[in-house]
Amino acid sequence: MSNYLFDEFKGVTPAEWKQKIQVDLKGADYNDTLLWKTEEGITVKPFYTKEDRTNTKVNTPTKGFAICQYINIEDEEKANLFAINSIQRGANAIEFNAQKEFDYKLLLKEIDTKETTLYFTFNFLSSAFVKELAKFINSRNCYFNIDIIGHLASSGNWYSNLKSDHTLLEKIIKTTENTICINASIYQNAGATMVQQLAYTLAHANEYLNYFGSSVANNIHFNFSVGSNYFFEIAKLRAFRILWDSLLKEYNTKSTTHIFAQPSSRNKTIYDYNVNMLRTTSECMSAVLGGANTVANSSYDKIFHQPNEFGERISRNQLLILQQESELAEAQNIADGAYYIETITQQLAQKALEVFKLIEKGGGFLKQLKEGVIQRKIKESADKEQQLFDLGELVLLGTNKIQNENDKMKNDLEVFPFLKIRNEKTLIQPIIQKRLAENLEQERLQNE
Repeated sequence: MSNYLFDEFKGVTPAEWKQKIQVDLKGADYNDTLLWKTEEGITVKPFYTKEDRTNTKVNTPTKGFAICQYINIEDEEKANLFAINSIQRGANAIEFNAQKEFDYKLLLKEIDTKETTLYFTFNFLSSAFVKELAKFINSRNCYFNIDIIGHLASSGNWYSNLKSDHTLLEKIIKTTENTICINASIYQNAGATMVQQLAYTLAHANEYLNYFGSSVANNIHFNFSVGSNYFFEIAKLRAFRILWDSLLKEYNTKSTTHIFAQPSSRNKTIYDYNVNMLRTTSECMSAVLGGANTVANSSYDKIFHQPNEFGERISRNQLLILQQESELAEAQNIADGAYYIETITQQLAQKALEVFKLIEKGGGFLKQLKEGVIQRKIKESADKEQQLFDLGELVLLGTNKIQNENDKMKNDLEVFPFLKIRNEKTLIQPIIQKRLAENLEQERLQNE
C-alpha cells in the first residue's frame, strides 16, 4: 500500500508536542496544570505517543464474551423457567446462587449444559454434592465458585475450620474441574484501590497454589467487579492477566485465565436510580474491552427491589446492545496498541506486583488477613474514597450532586439496601463491603 498520503505530513515528536502545549498554556506550569495523579499513584499525562507503548502481550480471549444471567435458587422449577427464558432472550451463561443443596435435575431440565456456560455459587461447602452435580452436568463449561479464603475474608469465619475446609476443597479438586473462584469483587466493593485489588487477588490465589501445588492453577478462575473509572478498569483486567501469567511462570506452569466480571455495587444508588443504568453500561463495556470471558450485568434496581422481569430484561439487553449493536462481540483485544491503556496497564501491574511482594515477604495473604493488615489497608483506602464523596469531589449524580428533591424512596424499598450489622462472633475481622452513598441515603430517607 502506498504511503503517499502519509508522507505529506511531517512526524511530530513528544518533545515538540510538549513544547507546543507549554506555549498554549501561556506561562502556566505544564506539570501542575496538566498532569494529575490517581489514588493508585499513577501520573496521567495529557497526551501519549507510540513511544509510550509497552508492547506487553496480554492473553485476552479470542472467541468473544458470554452474557450471563444471575439467578437465585429459591424454587428449582421457577429458577429453571427463568434460566430457559433468559437463554431464549440472549443469555448464553447462567450464574446460579444456592443457599443449600438443591434438585439439580429439576433445575437444569431442558438446559443444554454443553452450549450454556454455567456458574454455581454456594453459600455452603459440600464435596459430595459438588461431585454429584459435576458428574451430572459433565461439561467443561461449568464453573464452581468455591472460595474458602474469600468466605473467610468476607464473613470472618471458615465454613467449618481451616483444616476441614481445605480437606473438603481438596476432595472437590481431585474429582471436579473449574472449582476454585478467587472472589476479587470483595476488595472492589469494600473500597480497595485498583492496585490493592490486583495485589490482593494475586496473593489470594497464591495461597491456593502454595497449599495445593501448581497443578491447581488449572482449577482456578476469577470474579472481578468493575467500577466507573472507564479506561483504568479496562487496564485493571488486562493487568491482572499479565500478573497471573507472571506468577504461574514462577511455578513453571501455564493456565488460561478465565475472568467473570460484573458491575461494582460500591457506586450504586437508590435515589435517581435510573443513573445506575448509565453506570452499569460503562462498567460492562470496560469489562468487555478489558477482556472478560463472561459479563453479568446488574439490574438498575437490584439494591432496593426484589428481582423483577423488567429490571432483569433491561440489564440483559444492555449487554446485548453492546454485543450486537455496538459490535463488541469479539472486542476483548481491542485495547492492544492503545498507548494510554497500555501505559496504565503496565503501571498498575508493576505497582500491584510491588504490593504482592510485600505481602509474601510479610508471611502471605492468609497470615496478613488473620493479623488484620489487609482489612486495615482496605479501610484506609475506603475512608479516603468516602471522604471524597462526602466533600462532593467524587460525584454520584443525583445523590451528592444535582439532587431531585421530589425523589421519594421510603415506600419503594422492597429489600434493605444498607450494610447489615452482624452480631455473631468471628474468627477475624471481616472485610466490610459498603456502598458510598449509604449514609447520605439514610439521612434523606429520614427527612422524607
